[in-house]
Amino acid sequence: MDSESTVTTCYRHPKVECRVRCVRCDRYICPDCMREAAVGHQCPGCVKEGVRSVRQARTVVGGRVSAVPVVTYVLIAVCVVVYLAELALPEVVDRFAMLGAGLVGPDGGHYLWVEGPLFEGFRPEGVLDGEWYRLLTGAFLHLPPAEGTFGILHIAMNMVALWNLGRVVEPMLGRVHCLVLYLLSALGGSVLVLLLAPQDSVVGASGAVFGLGAGYYVLARRIGADMGVVNRFMGGLLLWLVISAVATSWEGHLGGLLTGGAVAVAFAYAPRGRHRMVLQAGACLVLLGLLVVLTVVEVAELKGGGVSR
Repeated sequence: MDSESTVTTCYRHPKVECRVRCVRCDRYICPDCMREAAVGHQCPGCVKEGVRSVRQARTVVGGRVSAVPVVTYVLIAVCVVVYLAELALPEVVDRFAMLGAGLVGPDGGHYLWVEGPLFEGFRPEGVLDGEWYRLLTGAFLHLPPAEGTFGILHIAMNMVALWNLGRVVEPMLGRVHCLVLYLLSALGGSVLVLLLAPQDSVVGASGAVFGLGAGYYVLARRIGADMGVVNRFMGGLLLWLVISAVATSWEGHLGGLLTGGAVAVAFAYAPRGRHRMVLQAGACLVLLGLLVVLTVVEVAELKGGGVSR
């Protein structure tokens, strides 16, 4: 009789009488503290503890699972905003395009780099002149509507390709891995342009998109996907690499493809375990270091006048 008359209160709200216990910690909880569980109710503290103890789902490369390809959407948005800036300020292209070595004349015009002493009034520009940011900024620029072979189709085709590839590759990698793959691919494309065609002014996200394509191929093989579909896709991508060489920077495309493939292999085949992320990061840093060394060596050659190609 005495036990039935005992008043029990919520452990979080001592002034509130209750009769329900948490199924995990067995403490009394009031209606405000009840959280639905598979069986009975749990208190807020046990719910939080349960969330911490649940192993988070990971992608095939160990990244965080992301249902929404945020990185892809952000990259597309950045490219579109930059394109609008180009339309408003055309000089943005000359200032931020990928260019290994060029000349600015006394009239403010842009000229091809030449060997030997500079003519009076001319000054160098490009990566040669310390403008290393061009190695990445060029990947976010595109041809103005009335210029080049493609005009406005340049950004349209690249953004469609990025939309289609990004929505497949980003969920397979995770946001951070996808962004690293994209940026390193863009950088790799620019470095190959610097090595093989330093006098060319190059813009476009194509190198980074080719890197995503290579990543798609590597990841598909890693998870055992239907390679018939993937091989047809890669065949089309390589065919476009060859066909577009007559009108676009094949060096940027090839550099992005090779770099993206290397990054994807490092991500996909790093041994599982607690050191996996360290190994992946280390591989990316080694690749980044190689690209930096190649850039430094090429810039030194350009400054020495060895640019006859």
